[in-house]
Amino acid sequence: GTGNLLQLLEKMNLKVAEEYQNFGDIASGLRVFVEQLKAKNGSFHEYVQQIDSIERQVTEFEAIISMLDNYVRLLETK
Repeated sequence: GTGNLLQLLEKMNLKVAEEYQNFGDIASGLRVFVEQLKAKNGSFHEYVQQIDSIERQVTEFEAIISMLDNYVRLLETK
């Protein structure tokens, strides 16, 4: 009776301890994954800044081209 219950309780405790160990392993893996994502996000942020800068330059070039186009039209009418 009592011996069997103690054995069952011991097996259950070992199983629970094993599960918690697995959770710890999963948590460690997730921590590494999150750190990798943070590093990639930092790199990605640099590219986004470069794209924003290029977009601003293109907008400026478009404005200059529009002004030059208007100037050429003005010269053509003379």
